[in-house]
This record gives sequence, structure tokens and C-alpha cells, in this order.
Amino acid sequence: MKDRKPSHARSRFFATLRAGFVSTLGIAYTLAPSPSSATSSTGEGGIDAQRLHAEPYNLLGRKIGIGQVEIGRPAQFGLDKDVPPYTQYAPDLAGVFMRDAPAQMETNVDAHAHSVAGVMVSNHKEAVGVAPEAQLYSAGAATEMGANRQAQECATTQHVALQNSDDVRAINFSFGEPLWLDPRDNAVLDGNAHLTLCIDWSANQHDVLYVIAGNQGNGGIPIPTDNFNGVNVAFSRAENGVFDRVDVSNLGSVFEGVRSRLVGLETNIDGRRLVSLLAPGRNVDLLRPDGTVFQSTGTSFAAPHVAGVVALLQEYGDRQLSQNAPHWSLDSRRHQVMKAVLLNSADKVQDSGNGLLQGMTRTIGDRQEGNWLTSDAHNNPEVPLHRGMGTGHLNAFRAYQQFSPGQWGPSDEIPAIGWDFDRVETNNYRDYVIDEPLQADSYVAATLTWSRRVDLDDANGNGLYDQGETFSDRGLNNLDLYLMPADSDDISDSIWSSTSPVDSVEHVFHAVPETGRYKLRVVYNRQVNDAEQDYALAWWTVTNSEE
Repeated sequence: MKDRKPSHARSRFFATLRAGFVSTLGIAYTLAPSPSSATSSTGEGGIDAQRLHAEPYNLLGRKIGIGQVEIGRPAQFGLDKDVPPYTQYAPDLAGVFMRDAPAQMETNVDAHAHSVAGVMVSNHKEAVGVAPEAQLYSAGAATEMGANRQAQECATTQHVALQNSDDVRAINFSFGEPLWLDPRDNAVLDGNAHLTLCIDWSANQHDVLYVIAGNQGNGGIPIPTDNFNGVNVAFSRAENGVFDRVDVSNLGSVFEGVRSRLVGLETNIDGRRLVSLLAPGRNVDLLRPDGTVFQSTGTSFAAPHVAGVVALLQEYGDRQLSQNAPHWSLDSRRHQVMKAVLLNSADKVQDSGNGLLQGMTRTIGDRQEGNWLTSDAHNNPEVPLHRGMGTGHLNAFRAYQQFSPGQWGPSDEIPAIGWDFDRVETNNYRDYVIDEPLQADSYVAATLTWSRRVDLDDANGNGLYDQGETFSDRGLNNLDLYLMPADSDDISDSIWSSTSPVDSVEHVFHAVPETGRYKLRVVYNRQVNDAEQDYALAWWTVTNSEE
């Protein structure tokens, strides 16, 4: 294969290696000192997942299938030598594979993959995983270095998605591919890399939420961060015991001035924001295959926090379904719903105690010495996501609070907090009228998500991806989201809106000017493929306690 990597990209690639990023393996992390008294990334100062482990919630991810795809695979007790029993010092893995076959003893074991797996399912008391009892299926896609590996990685991804009787709810990608290995001429981040198309196809085909480690460091591993249907994760660092800062090592989504030459190389070519969510990644406690604990840093270790939270929420959702709880359906398993719930419940600005900021626990500082309220995402309706933090910082407990009220459709008035999965026809809309008045100066958070359509060019008609087959991008229909007075039917009366022409997410976080009745309106305003578009909507409002 001809090497099409430009010289300036080549120099950045090797500079990345010298800086300590293992980009040749398609992973992103840096080494750090051994653990000290650092804040637990899964505890209260991190994502607050340990609260959900305890009573009365008792959520550990039981029976929920999640996945992991990397270049190598984690070590497995009973298969590989010198791996301690999983009940004490190692992740409990439901299955380990090399591409689409069971892993062989002592082959393709990778310490990075092991550490990432531990973030999701570790039982180690010094490095507690987010969902210690989830069923984790992990596969390595190791191929020849320096070659285009995206077809093998796609086949491996499909194999993981089909595990647990074709019921894997989220798949973590703490690796990626550099653009210089992509076989397209003058390849850029436009959503059309083979692996990116594969992920967006699989998200719909297998109903899986893909969690992708955000690009990190010039000359990094940006494919498949140009996906539409997954969640891209940047990483935070802790100050004073709380993960509340976008780490300076994150590139973000916006490059201006002299850095504009990186558009298309390090972020999306069309202005679409790259980062969806922030999670702990600086000096995170991790496991080695021998069971010892160390610390490391990078987006590689932020992303699995998100995948683990999906397992906790899905255990709760399945519990509600088993009890025939009202306002629960199988829509609770949809990847669009999980994406909307996680993004809408993220921390942005700390509540002062009056509840107007929804009880948020921290103010997230960005690389520009500001926060959400100083960003273009707050002030420009065409920008739904912050350049460095997406919608904010992952908070597992708030995600539970967002998810637990259940599903409420537009046919009835909706409660203060909830979610829905529905469909809207082109040039039409769906209204969600909140059942109680909202408090003046309180903030409304609402997130609308939907998927790009990608079709498999299934040459042999077997319904599966086979290496050598391709994908067709059918494009992204355009939906918009409006916050409006309940008695208005004119979007020009909206209090605020989210109207990005390029993103597959719309996000509103805005204060209501006066106590009164309000509604959310989902509008399908531009058809690219199908005349009907599925979507998920999550909302969090503050009602007026005096009414």
C-alpha cells in the first residue's frame, strides 16, 4: 500500500511517540507515578458510581453485556499465566477473543487492554470498576503494524456486538487509527473512514452505544472519532479531590488561527463538534495483569467509565422491565436513549443550594479559563456541544436520576425529569408539555439524539459484515429542539433553541425567564434519507414548589 501520509503529519506522529503516547498501537495514554492518595475516579469526587453500588440502589451491572475492542486483549484468569483470581485482583471477563475466534493461551495479551477492562469491571478494592459484575466481552484485533487495519477491526467489532446472544449494550473503543494509514486519498475526518462507517452501521444494526476515546495529542489516533452515532469522551483531572477540569492534554474540537490547519486532521471537517462528554482520565487507578495497581492518564481510561455507567443504568432498566413498572418499555435499551440520558445528566455548573441548577455537584473548568456559561455552546443556538467537554462531566448518580423516572411520550404531559424514544415525520414536530410550572431563573437541560443512517453493501446477502464489503453513507436527517412557552405554537416565541445544521445531537441548557408553563418541541426540518426519523429525548427541569 502506498504511504499517503503527508510529511507534516509524519513529524507529528513521531513527535507523539517521543512524548510517550503509544499511537502505533492505536491507543492513547501516558504513564504516571504509582497510586497515592488521589481521588477515586469511581467515587464521589469522580463519577459517583460507588453510590449506585450500595443500598438502596444495589447496581453492579449484573447480567448486562458490554464490550471492548482494542489491538490486544486483557489477560484472563485460567487462560493466561500469572493472572490472579478475578475475585480478588483481576477483571472478571465473560469472553476474550482474537478477532472472531476464542483467544489462545498467552497470545495477544496487552497490558493497556487489561487496564481499560479493569476500569469497567474490576473487583479490586483499591481500583473498583464502574460495573464490577457486568459481562465484559473483549477482543483484540491485532494485525500487522503500519498497515490499514480497519476491515479487521470492523469484523472484530461485529463479533463483540453479537456476543451475549446479540445483546451487548455498549462497546468501548480505547484505541483508534491514524489518518495516515487510511487508504483514501487525502483522508480527513469527514465520517467516511471505513471503521467510522462500520461503527455507525453497527450502532443501528446491533443497537449498541459505542464509547470512543477522544483524540488526544497532535498526530494521534482520530479515526473513528468522526462518528455520528457514538459518544466521544475527553478526560478530566482532579483538583482538591474533585474531577472538575478539562485536562490540558485534550485537543478539543475547535482549531482557530494558525491551528486551523488541523481542521479535518484532528477534528471534524464540517465544524461538527468532536467531544460528547468528559470523564476522569488523569492519574486514574488501574490494574496490571499481575493484579498490582498503578496510575496512568489518557482518554483511554476516561471512555470505559462511560461504558461502565451504561451497564449500571441497563441493570436498573431491566429490573424495571422485569417488574412491569409503569412508563418502562424495551426502548430503555436503545442506544439513542442511553446517549441522551448520559449527555443530559452531565455536570456543568455547581448548584448554589437553591436547586435552580438542578443540584449539579461541580463547575467544570475548560482550557480557556472559562466554563459552560462562558462558552459558545451556551451562547450560540447552532452550537450544541462545548469544544472541550461536550455537554459536561459524566455523573453516574445524576444519570440514574435522569433515567429512573422512565419514558414519557408527547401524547401526555410530562414530568419534570424523564426521557422518551419516538419518531417524527419530515416537516412535522412533536411537543412535550411539562406538567407543572417551571421556577423562574431555573435551568432546563434537554438533549435530543438521533442516528446517521449507514447501510452495509452486503455482497453475499448473509446479513453480516464480511471483510471486503463496504458501507454506504445515507446521510443525517436534521432535527432541531426548542424550549417554548406551553401555550405558543410559534417557534419564534422560543426561549432558547438548539439548531445545529451538522450535529446528530441538539442540546439546550438555558434558564427560564419567569415562572410559568413550558414545553419542548422536536422539529424534523430537513430530510436527507427516510421520511420518518427515530429520536431520543431526555429532559431535566426544575418545577416551582410554590405552585
